[in-house]
Amino acid sequence: MSSRQLISQRPSPHSVAEDSWRSRSPVSAQSGILLLLLASCVLAAPPNIVVIMTDDQGYGDLSIHGNPDLKTPNLDRLHSQSVRLTDFHVSPFCTPTRAALMTGRYAARTGAYRTSHGRTSIHPREVTMAQIFAASGYRTGMFGKWHLGDNYPSRPIDKGFQHAVWHRCGGVTQISDHFSNDYFDDTYLVNDRWTKFEGYCTDVWFREAVRFIESDSDRPFFAYIATNAPHGPFLVADRYSKPFEAAGETGQYAAFKGMVVNFDENLGRFLDKIESLGLAERTIVVFLTDNGTARGARFDSGNDGLPSTGFNAGMRGRKSSAFDGGHRVPLFVRWPGGRLGEPRDVDELAAHIDILPTLIELCGLERPSGPALDGLSLAGLLQRGESLLGRVLFSQIHGGAGFARPGDRWIGSAVLTPRWRLVEGTRLYDIRRDPSQSSDVSSDHPETVAELRAEHEQWYESIQSGMQPTRIVIGHEAENPTDLTSQEWQAPGTHTVWSRNHLLRRKRENWPWLVDVHAAGSYRFTLSRWPRYLNRAIDSTSARLRIGDVDRQQEVPDPSGTTEVSFEADLQAGPAELRTWLEAPDGRTHGAYFVTVRRLD
Repeated sequence: MSSRQLISQRPSPHSVAEDSWRSRSPVSAQSGILLLLLASCVLAAPPNIVVIMTDDQGYGDLSIHGNPDLKTPNLDRLHSQSVRLTDFHVSPFCTPTRAALMTGRYAARTGAYRTSHGRTSIHPREVTMAQIFAASGYRTGMFGKWHLGDNYPSRPIDKGFQHAVWHRCGGVTQISDHFSNDYFDDTYLVNDRWTKFEGYCTDVWFREAVRFIESDSDRPFFAYIATNAPHGPFLVADRYSKPFEAAGETGQYAAFKGMVVNFDENLGRFLDKIESLGLAERTIVVFLTDNGTARGARFDSGNDGLPSTGFNAGMRGRKSSAFDGGHRVPLFVRWPGGRLGEPRDVDELAAHIDILPTLIELCGLERPSGPALDGLSLAGLLQRGESLLGRVLFSQIHGGAGFARPGDRWIGSAVLTPRWRLVEGTRLYDIRRDPSQSSDVSSDHPETVAELRAEHEQWYESIQSGMQPTRIVIGHEAENPTDLTSQEWQAPGTHTVWSRNHLLRRKRENWPWLVDVHAAGSYRFTLSRWPRYLNRAIDSTSARLRIGDVDRQQEVPDPSGTTEVSFEADLQAGPAELRTWLEAPDGRTHGAYFVTVRRLD
């Protein structure tokens, strides 16, 4: 079948409205009483949901996929019990995958389409998986990495999770995270309060998920376990990394693999617990990863090449790549009581945007009104073997603020069909004959290139207006005070301050926060160079604040003895740009990396 035929048969990527899943409802005029009874049984005893997602673990970082170094017996066990989608794709980076997973929509539409630069926060208009399950009577809990907003209105507790144990920002040890954290015995947020925990981070996430599940056996639950492992900075107990070092692996690569082993152990204990609680038959377990591998192999020729050493399941590219190694990941779906049939591989093209509509249909839920879905339900594929002929999917890293810069519509882009991959608008690969994407066949198939370029252009035009950052709301009772960090500055390019190293070397950057003043009134802004709970010297001779028509400055007479500087101002409600300055003793300036905003009245 030609690409023209494939494209002509596929559903439009822009026409899957929020009620599209209703058209695939199991109830039909011919089914009558039997299926109505089945539907009522589903509603009487809805399945529990567990979605487990690791961070930066690639398709090849499992022993069942052929990795010669890693042993992942519990992932292998889950694989043997699941329907496995072998042509499943996410985004090449953390935040966009999470946004698409939670909403069933391409990340560019959601406000959360980058991993930093103030473009990680999901928009209030988006309807999340947690909100849908909560509205349907489920208990909802999340454990681990959110990375869809540190502040109101984008935190997990703002977006449908009734209980959340989570770390801020994109990774433990980043600026927005608690400054004492190092993966061991860390301080995490329980809903909106910092709380000290004992144990390694991955152990904590699974332990807290089990406590949540056990806390109420009378109601169905949705548990989202999103580990930060094996994301950098690659810290794990020696007993996990040393065996790989002894086998000749070094540094981060040994630690990365050790983190995968630790995750696998936790997964095994978790699956055993679900079994011992008698929940396995009526619990849907979904496993996936958020992008391609970070340290599962070495890529000496850059992110887009084939690995020089290590294993990447024969794919080209790693995390951040437009090639399949950047975004093709595992998807396992296990539901013993759900009429999924025998565990098997399914090679249909699918993506992260499909998980939400699939769970909606499998659980017989109603989706509240909201923005149109991009994803399709895979319930028919999983339960009845129905094909998804002719799909066209899109993967891209989006750069720039608001509307992307000229040329960005192709940078980091991939157009995917069951047969073809068009990379950055010019290189074409026949994925069936050339899964490693070694041979560009664009010159042999110019008509396919033209068709897929047109598909991308149409899709890009549909998402472009959505690439607008979400404003952080200040002065709202849901979060007062609001703690802002430089991680959410609206910064272009690489001008970000997100790591502790940036803070320690005092990176000289200054960019604004986009805020929305919830209500007119009096506000206090407290500027500091360090997290306030550290009580470290501000080491600045002057401080300045600008928001709206308010522009204030004051000298700091004792830079080594002063920890923070405060300003008070009367503000009107509405959108505003907040900017700050700290002047170092050498006369150079940068923004205040930390600002606490409190509405006083």
